[in-house]
Amino acid sequence: MARRENPEINAGSMADIAFLLLIFFLVTTTMNVDSGVSKKLSEKPPPDYVPPIIKEKNIFEVNINRNNELLVEGDRMEITDIKAAAISFIDNGGGIGKPNEDGSPGDPCDYCRGERSESSSDHPNKAIISVQSDRGTDYGTYIVVQNELLKAYNELRDRLSKERYGMPFDELEESFKDAKKSANLKNRVESLRRKVEDIKTSYPQIISDAEPTS
Repeated sequence: MARRENPEINAGSMADIAFLLLIFFLVTTTMNVDSGVSKKLSEKPPPDYVPPIIKEKNIFEVNINRNNELLVEGDRMEITDIKAAAISFIDNGGGIGKPNEDGSPGDPCDYCRGERSESSSDHPNKAIISVQSDRGTDYGTYIVVQNELLKAYNELRDRLSKERYGMPFDELEESFKDAKKSANLKNRVESLRRKVEDIKTSYPQIISDAEPTS
């Protein structure tokens, strides 16, 4: 009787299939990434740079101590209240803004809805929020505070964008991004660009991070 040989399995094709599956899962799998606050670091000033004189009332001091307690303008404050306090400071409109490009004096804020207190900020383009943490401050607390401050700017920008252009600021920015993708919407792109810059200039995000305390 003839001896029957066992058929061999072609392992080469199996390796190819496994490799293709590996590539498929690598391409289609979404991976969690760390989230944080997107900020642009300031450039080093030139040697002959003379810092401008800033009025104390145009600085909104936010301190986070090593116990993760929040001190705003020297007083204890809950994190849930800092957004409203920041809006009140930024939108105060108690004086005139920065000088115009031609050197003429700045104008009062005619779109601000604040109390126009003489003891608070003169104008949104002069309002500076200074955040100082401690080296023992939890990173999570620092991020939450920064997010609340950004929410204050976003709320003010949304309000002004609705008043001037009939849509929230995030929708205005999204329309601008979509228009840039089309080569047939050059005029619309420029129009939307001016609108976006108008809102950003009206409420510029000026948040300064001071050196952490020890």
